[in-house]
Amino acid sequence: MNAIAQHAPSRSQQLASGALEIRDLSKAYKIEGKPLPVLQEINLKVRPGEFVSILGASGCGKSTLLRLIVGLEAEYQGQILLDDQVISGTSLERGIVFQDHRLFPWMTLSKNIALALKNHPLPQAEKDRLVAEHIALVNLQGFENAYPHQLSGGMAQRAAIARALINKPKVLLLDEPLGALDALTRVHLQHELQRIWVQQRCTVIMVTHDIEEALYLGDRVIVMDAHPGRIKHQIEVDLPHPRDRSSSVLQGYKEQLLEELVGH
Repeated sequence: MNAIAQHAPSRSQQLASGALEIRDLSKAYKIEGKPLPVLQEINLKVRPGEFVSILGASGCGKSTLLRLIVGLEAEYQGQILLDDQVISGTSLERGIVFQDHRLFPWMTLSKNIALALKNHPLPQAEKDRLVAEHIALVNLQGFENAYPHQLSGGMAQRAAIARALINKPKVLLLDEPLGALDALTRVHLQHELQRIWVQQRCTVIMVTHDIEEALYLGDRVIVMDAHPGRIKHQIEVDLPHPRDRSSSVLQGYKEQLLEELVGH
């Protein structure tokens, strides 16, 4: 049996929690006292355990949308709900990974990951077990005592993903997490990310500029338009995981998305 399929959870596990709903979301910044619309009337429902990829040109508000969902920004119109509850501020139920891994350079890999558990009232032995479990999840055994400067870019990003997942978030937000990596490392990390997602099955929303990456990983691909940012187009990627990158179906989806993004 395929390694990815072996870890697929039951349907009841998949549907347990992690339903995200965005209703009539609009956001504007003030520039020299005048409002500059960034997002306009975003309406989106994300199913529990779904992997949604978001594509769009720079400046279309993709990263702003993630920051609103995770709670790093608070001023907006509309509603963002997680399991029918309006979100307010940051929460361990929503984790985020940025393009820059943001590991603390003076801490070892283990201590960077353990930092996410700092405020948990868990026994130290349980925290140590969770750290070891998540280091194994991202295939970094043997590097527990390495510092960030001793890790490759791909390894540091895997550590950042482990740190985001250790609190068992209902929703994981990925803001171009593989964008700074070289092509070969990126392809490898795409496979790793798919494996981790299938094993954990939390809801994932990933911002990317890479069409092939969006299609390879996403159950659904959303195309955003700019000025102000709004949802322009959606594609349901009706293919099981793991996916064949050379699939003619994926190639057809890619042509659709290219047309949406750059025109004829």
